[in-house]
Amino acid sequence: MAVAEAQTDQTEPKRLGVVNQLIRFVAIGGFCAIIDAGVYALLLSFGWPNWTSKAVSFILGTTASYLINRKFTFSGASTGNAKAKALGFAVVYTATFFVNVGTNQLLYLTLPDFDPQLRYAVCWIVAQGLGTLINFVMLKWVVFRD
Repeated sequence: MAVAEAQTDQTEPKRLGVVNQLIRFVAIGGFCAIIDAGVYALLLSFGWPNWTSKAVSFILGTTASYLINRKFTFSGASTGNAKAKALGFAVVYTATFFVNVGTNQLLYLTLPDFDPQLRYAVCWIVAQGLGTLINFVMLKWVVFRD
């Protein structure tokens, strides 16, 4: 029986704890934010319209996030219908996009006037933090659930 258990342990992917998943998720998210920002800046430098540049960069950053998180963060739950998981991921990120933008705008409109750059930074950080939290929870317990 020990041989069968050893073989099962070798074939099943190692499942990470929530803290390790969160650490990986944040690190991968930071990397994907660099992809998003880099593509956005590059396309703007080529003269692309702002909305097109942002749409393309968001799609590329989000796609990278899905592929990398599926492999390295939620790999223990990677079995099942890949198309359904991809669709779930798209729904989560679409909803999170609107939560992120809405939170940013709401904070911008309700915070008192102070240093404009600091105000922008506070809005971005809070909106990004909320979006990251929602993404992690929804991906862990809905899209990539065991």
